[in-house]
Amino acid sequence: MSFKKLKYRIKKNEGYSHKPYKDQLGLYTIGYGHLITKNENNYHIKKYKKNHFEKVFEIDFKKAHNQYKENFFQKQHTTSEKELLIEMLFQLGEKGVSKFKKMLYFLNKKQKFMASLEMLDSLWYLQTPERVKNLIKNYTRK
Repeated sequence: MSFKKLKYRIKKNEGYSHKPYKDQLGLYTIGYGHLITKNENNYHIKKYKKNHFEKVFEIDFKKAHNQYKENFFQKQHTTSEKELLIEMLFQLGEKGVSKFKKMLYFLNKKQKFMASLEMLDSLWYLQTPERVKNLIKNYTRK
């Protein structure tokens, strides 16, 4: 399965910054939404070119895809469901996505409307409303 469109969409949703900035939670982020870890203080000191952050994005995307495979691969997901979960994992991480118990229940029951309502009724929606609305559109379209 090619993830070209999904990667493009995630990059667009994340935006790009070659300088560290604080995200909605006050955590330092750089590149295409890469969360700066404690052992990556070099991002606060040294400047990197965009091609470096392209590689970091690929690593982060692969991590999200692997988390999908570890947690959801046994489910029979449509392409739009799979892409939704991978993008959520990219943005929120495994721990964040695990908090969406009702949404995941409805997603697995193929109840798109109810799953969408659960996404709208979340702190995630309050933090990034346009992104969530666009993900819901993509998820319910297919």
